[in-house]
Amino acid sequence: MPRVRASARLVHRHAWLWEPMERDPRFLLRSMFGAKAAYLDGKLMLCFCAGDEPWRGLLICTSREHHAALRADFPVLAPHPVLPKWLYLPESDDAFERTAARLVALALRRDPRLGVSPGVRKRRSRGRP
Repeated sequence: MPRVRASARLVHRHAWLWEPMERDPRFLLRSMFGAKAAYLDGKLMLCFCAGDEPWRGLLICTSREHHAALRADFPVLAPHPVLPKWLYLPESDDAFERTAARLVALALRRDPRLGVSPGVRKRRSRGRP
């Protein structure tokens, strides 16, 4: 009986969503807190979460000033219960696939309501006061 290699990498359950973004030369995918974070033009746009609720779905990285406009277009979105600065589309929503695909398309069109610039990381001092 053939053995399955233990080192085989699992495919993220939402990989199909960021695949259209991979064709963009300004796309970057990074791991962030157990999620996959999608960047375009250096801005954090979307986070694909595959954990347990409330970390199973899509985080829409935006500023609070854009919440109302995005929720008008996507009524299912709500502030994330842990990170309320960002909106959340739970995977359990009946229209998750369709809504998530529309949000990816918005990100690719560089909708100004989407995306946040990551903060500058501070360097840790090495034992110096």
